[in-house]
Amino acid sequence: MELHEPELREVPVTAVLAALADDVRLQIVRALAEGGEYACGTFEFGVSKATRSHHLKVLREAGLTRTRVAGTSRYVRLRRDELDRLYPGLLHAVLAAPDRVA
Repeated sequence: MELHEPELREVPVTAVLAALADDVRLQIVRALAEGGEYACGTFEFGVSKATRSHHLKVLREAGLTRTRVAGTSRYVRLRRDELDRLYPGLLHAVLAAPDRVA
């Protein structure tokens, strides 16, 4: 099964920023930034499985993540090197920003 993963340079910066503008997606990006590849089912942010899948799809289609399919499992990782190369400082700023208070 092949998933749509655009080349990051083909994704408008507004799509990247919009993907990062959601609290749950930002939590996912922060978790992925710790390094490595994570099984999609390991993210528990107080949302349903369908909502989690939606957020992972938005991140993937915005060029922020890569997803590898292995059998019935999916593994996701941050496209950190590509992001840093195309948008220097963006990921660092997003990760360094304090959590928003409601």
